[in-house]
Amino acid sequence: MTFEPPPFALPPEAPVAETRPHSFDLFGQRVEDPFAWLKAENWRAVLKDPSALAPDIRAYLEAENAYAEAALSGAADLRKTLVAEMRGRIREDDASVPEPDGPFAYYSRHREGGQHPLVCRRPRTVHRIAEEPEDGEIGEQILLDGDREGEGLAFFEIAGAAHSDDHRLLAWGVDTKGSELHTIRVRDLDTGADRAERVESTAGEAVWNAAGTAFFYVALDENHRPARVMRHRLGTDQAEDTTVYEEADPGFFVNIGRTQSGTYLTVTASDHETSEVYLLDRADDEGALACVAPREERLIYSVEHWGSYLVILTNADGAVDFKIVTCPLDATTRENWRDAVPYRPGVMIRHLHVLGNHLVRLELENALPRIVVRDMKGEEHTVSFAEEAYSLGLLPGYEFETARIRFSYSSMTTPAETYDYDCVTRARILRKRQSVPSGHEPADYVTRRLFATAPDGETVPISLLHRRGLSLDGSAPLLLYGYGSYGTLMPAGFRTNLLSLVDRGFVYAIAHVRGGTEKGWNWYLEGKREKKPNTFTDFVACGRALIEAGYTAQGRIVAHGGSAGGMLMGAAANLAPELFAGIVADVPFVDVLNTMLDADLPLTPPEWPEWGNPAESEEAFKTILAYSPYDNVAAKAYPAILALGGLTDPRVTYWEPAKWVARLRATMTGGGPVLMKINMEAGHGGAAGRFDRLEEVGLIYAFALMAAGRAAKSV
Repeated sequence: MTFEPPPFALPPEAPVAETRPHSFDLFGQRVEDPFAWLKAENWRAVLKDPSALAPDIRAYLEAENAYAEAALSGAADLRKTLVAEMRGRIREDDASVPEPDGPFAYYSRHREGGQHPLVCRRPRTVHRIAEEPEDGEIGEQILLDGDREGEGLAFFEIAGAAHSDDHRLLAWGVDTKGSELHTIRVRDLDTGADRAERVESTAGEAVWNAAGTAFFYVALDENHRPARVMRHRLGTDQAEDTTVYEEADPGFFVNIGRTQSGTYLTVTASDHETSEVYLLDRADDEGALACVAPREERLIYSVEHWGSYLVILTNADGAVDFKIVTCPLDATTRENWRDAVPYRPGVMIRHLHVLGNHLVRLELENALPRIVVRDMKGEEHTVSFAEEAYSLGLLPGYEFETARIRFSYSSMTTPAETYDYDCVTRARILRKRQSVPSGHEPADYVTRRLFATAPDGETVPISLLHRRGLSLDGSAPLLLYGYGSYGTLMPAGFRTNLLSLVDRGFVYAIAHVRGGTEKGWNWYLEGKREKKPNTFTDFVACGRALIEAGYTAQGRIVAHGGSAGGMLMGAAANLAPELFAGIVADVPFVDVLNTMLDADLPLTPPEWPEWGNPAESEEAFKTILAYSPYDNVAAKAYPAILALGGLTDPRVTYWEPAKWVARLRATMTGGGPVLMKINMEAGHGGAAGRFDRLEEVGLIYAFALMAAGRAAKSV
């Protein structure tokens, strides 16, 4: 069977970015960067006001957008069909399971046709706290109506909503540009009106003091970094806010939270391999922060409070996959830490949840998750599932003095299920099963776990989904997804959108490459800094293993990844372009060297532990230069490529995909096409509205179907 993808409807001429000579010398090597001009000199201003973008840059981006739309015009009807299918699998009036807290149960829901969530509560009753709410139900109070608040705005996203302990006030953060510069507002829940005060340029989250008279937030500095913890007293101007903590190291980001007990505010300063935690009693917010343990290079820890003790999840003392220790509240430094759950090689503790009489942990072994519950006597039992590959997550709750935990479960064939679990009786109660209104029969699909062999002999897990009855003759197109950075685990969970590809004959596969933690923390360490190339060769090995197993054939794979996964896409395109029919690079981090050399960019100093600092280390410079996708575009044929970005993205700036696409088009000798779409009204996460986001997914899937020659196939 020959594989001839249909041609894209390409306009006669593609946009051509002007080359403007620009180069620099470092460690005796000259680096050419002819498209450096696409980086706006006033990028900070553009994040706040997109209209500040220079006219020549805007003209180029808009030309690329028009070219991409024209090239994909033949799939206009297909995109509409895909969006309608995906929307048909969404229960439009869906709601979360209410979470009890004192006299109320809190939840979020959508209304039919609504783009944004509604934050709600209703009086707590013994028998109804976990049932799904109904629209307009008696007793429901809509605290925050996202549809109403976002009306008329091109971008609107609620960052967080935190109620005060007395349930009278709601602090909520909102982003109206996509640039993650959040404004925090305070709503009076008795009147439903927002107070006059506004707290600007924050990370979006708020933690109340115990009295509900003030809240804490993280302020962003001039380079868009979360650097200071501030206390805002109600009724005062932001200029009067008090600095509670300020981080001096630009390589450390700051975030806040509260212990599950509710007693303490937590302030965490961290990069990707070192952390330091401070505590502040929420009942005495004028008190001093107390450092749990001073930062030590490559020591990671997080803290929970349990009676007169702290419970700490940490990698101390060589516990690569983490262990749990305890210490007295009045003696918290390292020498006082005592093992509660010792380190076990090959078993990674991913999350710790502390209740009044139970310690609960989520751990991973052989790439499969399980929940372990320990009581006050030290007796343990586990909660797990029997599928070959699945996703399992602990869900946060408000209450501490309870024996109930909540968790979610799904697999690539099984819609998400939410359970309440009694840690004493071990009763498992199904509270919600994800609804697929258009219908879904799990038995019609197959999920599997395979392994590829990397060039150095490592085995790389692959999670698979396909229609039952698939012939393993190599005729199927395959979407291969990858990420592989920051220790992020790619769960093998249920996603209704994927059915639009799988029902058209695609195999969907997740390559659990090094840089994630699917096989423990070492799996992450083996895919960062000087070992970053393992991520790329693992991904290529997964593609070849799937070909060898008959799931697809060379030239029938569409690769997909976003952000750091977009860097993986660029590297894979340079390494093995012949494997792919197409590549989708979503907000791709592809200009790695230039970004890591620019210490003013929001994420650069905190990212040096992940990638290395090429300004100070010749080894890091040479390593990054050797794989940075933008710097390694070569004069050869490339598959069809779709690059996506956001103008107000502070994480992966718009000029990264723009420069990459410009160099690809100027250098490649055949293949393509190379297309780029920049969302001129959004940032890193793309469109905020749930249906607007489907339009973006529809674009990606239409491109994949066109690249794979399946655009004409109906379900």
